[in-house]
Amino acid sequence: MSTRETFQQPIERSRRFLEECLAELKKVNWPSRDETRAATIAVIIGVTVVAIYLGIIDLFFQTLIQRVLS
Repeated sequence: MSTRETFQQPIERSRRFLEECLAELKKVNWPSRDETRAATIAVIIGVTVVAIYLGIIDLFFQTLIQRVLS
């Protein structure tokens, strides 16, 4: 294998990889703006509910431990 072939091989593989990536991206079913907005709102609500729940549990255990230790 010559030096030129050794140099060309990674370039050819990289080019082929990028072509395959573009082909796969064309197959992706991208969500609409409304679907994205609905999913984002659902995530924000879910995170908020879990944060409140964990905050209440944390407050409960904090109070319990303070009473046990005092």
